[in-house]
Amino acid sequence: MAGSALAFEIESAAFQSEQEIPVQYTCAGKDVSPPLHWKNPPAQTKSFVLIVDDPDASIGTWVHWVVYDIPETTDQLTEGLPKIEILPDESKQGITDFGVVGYGGPCPPPGKPHHYHFKLYALDALLQLPPKQTKAELLVAMQGHILAEAEWVGQYEKK
Repeated sequence: MAGSALAFEIESAAFQSEQEIPVQYTCAGKDVSPPLHWKNPPAQTKSFVLIVDDPDASIGTWVHWVVYDIPETTDQLTEGLPKIEILPDESKQGITDFGVVGYGGPCPPPGKPHHYHFKLYALDALLQLPPKQTKAELLVAMQGHILAEAEWVGQYEKK
């Protein structure tokens, strides 16, 4: 039936989309990853990729988190994931623009609010890349494999 498919969506119980990210998920707090949950991926999904970045950074888009080869049976990332290359479910974490593996929370200079885009991609394949890939490397590997994309945007302003 046309139009009956539910939309692929991502959300966080920690903050509403387009609203402020709580301080505990930033460099001014504990700098832990927020909880994320998604639903309605395409039936052909074999894995997910999460890329979190800040396009408002003064030096260009700043990458805060990269997670890939998330199993198709997974529908969430819990709060405070460890900053390790391979997570218990075999998901892999890449290198951020902070130069480290794992989540690096919002940490803008004082001034205007920055927007943090939590982009989740449903893929028709496992990328099967080693850990520590960059966003740029993942975008190349994902070409031709993206089935759907969902996004949740948070804001943060250092006071």
